Amino acid sequence: MWLERLSGQSTPSASTATDQLRSHSPAPDRSSHLAPRTAPRPPYGPRTSSLGLASQANTSTLSFNSPKLPNGSSLKQQVAPPPVFVDPLHALRDVLGQSSDPKIDGVNDTGVGALVFKPSPLAEEVDFAGLSLHAFAGDVDPQEPKEAHRSATQTDEEYEAEKDRFEDLHKSILACDDVLKSVQTSLMNFQQDLGAVSAEIETLQSRSTAMESRLENRKVVERLLGPAIEEVSIPPAVVTIISEGPIDSSWITALEELERWSKIIDGNAKKSEKVIATSDVKPLLDDLTNKAVERIRDFLVSQIKALRSPNINAQIIQQQAFLRYKNLYTFLARHHPVLGEEIGQAYINTMRWYYLSNFTRYRQALEKIPIFVVDKNDAIGADQSTHRAPANKASQPNHDPLTLGRRIEVLKRPSQAALPSHIAEDNKQTHYLETPFLHFNLALIDNATAEYSFLATFFSPTSTFHSISRHFQQIFSPTFALGHDFTKTLVEESNDCLGILFCVRLNQRFAFELQRKKTPVAEGYINGTNMLLWPRFQQAMDMHTDSIKRATAAVSSARGAASALTSPSSSSSQSTAPHKLTQRFGQFIQGILALSKDAGDDSEPVGNSLRRLRGELEAFLLKMGKGFGGS
Repeated sequence: MWLERLSGQSTPSASTATDQLRSHSPAPDRSSHLAPRTAPRPPYGPRTSSLGLASQANTSTLSFNSPKLPNGSSLKQQVAPPPVFVDPLHALRDVLGQSSDPKIDGVNDTGVGALVFKPSPLAEEVDFAGLSLHAFAGDVDPQEPKEAHRSATQTDEEYEAEKDRFEDLHKSILACDDVLKSVQTSLMNFQQDLGAVSAEIETLQSRSTAMESRLENRKVVERLLGPAIEEVSIPPAVVTIISEGPIDSSWITALEELERWSKIIDGNAKKSEKVIATSDVKPLLDDLTNKAVERIRDFLVSQIKALRSPNINAQIIQQQAFLRYKNLYTFLARHHPVLGEEIGQAYINTMRWYYLSNFTRYRQALEKIPIFVVDKNDAIGADQSTHRAPANKASQPNHDPLTLGRRIEVLKRPSQAALPSHIAEDNKQTHYLETPFLHFNLALIDNATAEYSFLATFFSPTSTFHSISRHFQQIFSPTFALGHDFTKTLVEESNDCLGILFCVRLNQRFAFELQRKKTPVAEGYINGTNMLLWPRFQQAMDMHTDSIKRATAAVSSARGAASALTSPSSSSSQSTAPHKLTQRFGQFIQGILALSKDAGDDSEPVGNSLRRLRGELEAFLLKMGKGFGGS
């Protein structure tokens, strides 16, 4: 230690003796690191050699602890201490606050260092005043050791005085140590928790990486197997709707999905590559299909029963129930043809009863309308003055059956509705026979076209045109027969040629309407009606022809001719008015031509009947003229 090396120098005299001995030492001297370098000391004279033995002990002691000089150095490099030299040991002791007493310092009178029993207390802080150690050591006055000792003494007193404060400070430091220990413990625990959290994060990160890898693999597998799985899987929602849901638009959508899956699975089952999933799903799909067929059957049966309710409008049920859910019957007929045929036959039987019963009531209502009676007494050549009107004609108002009048306005109307049955029952006004014929056939044609349109829409996916036509005939055959019977009743005993020809023109209009609505299945009814009307028209025309022929035969003498030319109501025998038969003929021919102007067919019986009637009238006039000339 450097303190131990310096402990041998206690007094200035010892230092001086040592310096004198060093002057004769062959080794170069090295100045203390605490003293500044000065000019080299002059060598001592030979007189100082007597002190060499006395100072060898001290010299040997110092030289043992001092550092060696480098080889090759000369004595010229040594520096001498300044005139006022401060012992470095004293300066260091002043800094440390130690006593400079030789006994206390452990240095005896001989200059040899003794053992230090107890070091002086050290100063806590040393104020260097911003100086370096060399500068601070150079400023210390060697003459002030007592004041430094006094300063150290004062420090001890102050320490004793402030002992309690230092003890409190020590306790505070201990408390701080405890706090720091708790903080250290908390930090260590936090570090451990943080390590655990970090480990968990690493675990989660590894799991997330693994899950992400699995997700990517699943996406790849889904992309490859998704279409194949969708082909053989039925969503639970579809199964629930078909099994338990109400029959509405969503049920129809689910049924379409079931139909699509049925086609796909049936197609996969026919492939050469057998898929186990297909064979597993097929029984479940068949059960679901059977459940759908059962629910469709119950729904259609309930709607067919509703058609038999009193005062029900069948077209409303057809539009809102059957046509809205027409895919139900298509599905039923495709998966269960026998049941589909039975449901179709049940509908046919129900609608046949529906139309027959309703048109029967409608015919009964139209038969209550009063009809003008036209018999053989209303023929052109009949003598009105010699015949009494029958009882059924006595109550009807006066009319001219040979005049068309305003009856032609019915043909000029572009469209009109059928007369409701309750209005027909309450109608007390007398009409011609074309009125009930018009309303009955108008209602029948409207219902026939609507029913055929419904059949073609509802049964067309699973039925051909011939089967639909057969269904239509099964439904309307009784009703058409009822219409023919009604027409026959109207014209059977009537000689109203204008009324019968009027019915023929109305029937032709109905034929055009059927063509416009593309309902060819009702042409048989139109042809049957024509076969009833034309023969009766021919018979009525023959009646008029025969009446003129009888009038011609009655003209047998000049007096008869003169009386025939004279009108019974005429007040003068020289009247220029045409004969009454000629007037009636003219009115009748005008009505026939008005009803035939749009016919455009020369093959009709109307032309032949008019030619015969005109020939008989000419024969009557010629015979009348001969008789008048003879008179």
